[in-house]
Amino acid sequence: MAAPSGEDKRLILLVDDSATLRMSVRSVLGPAGYELLEAADGQEGLEALAELERQGRSPAMIISDVNMPRLDGIAFIQRVKQTPFKFLPILVLTTESEPERKLAGKQAGASGWLVKPFQPQTLLAVVKKFTRSLD
Repeated sequence: MAAPSGEDKRLILLVDDSATLRMSVRSVLGPAGYELLEAADGQEGLEALAELERQGRSPAMIISDVNMPRLDGIAFIQRVKQTPFKFLPILVLTTESEPERKLAGKQAGASGWLVKPFQPQTLLAVVKKFTRSLD
């Protein structure tokens, strides 16, 4: 899959089962010029990526929770890494802070780990870092 271009440079796939958390992330990243494509669990996230692939599009990065129904974040990341989107940076945004969970995320292919609740400026800085090379 080609690197994101044009409008997709600001497209982020957000995968989290909490509507409140998705709204919080949207309220931080939206005003900074990012477009969010939202999914309520890992399975929905995979479906969103499949649709983007059909459209010839790619998000700049993925933000994913760990604890979700149907397909959890670790399994979601493992599945993403088997797709044309395998090189996308994936930020885990979760309440989980145990070293074992972080290691599992890293081994699955996560690029970063941020614990909820997050500071808005920290989230924005991390997203900018992951998407900076696209500017």
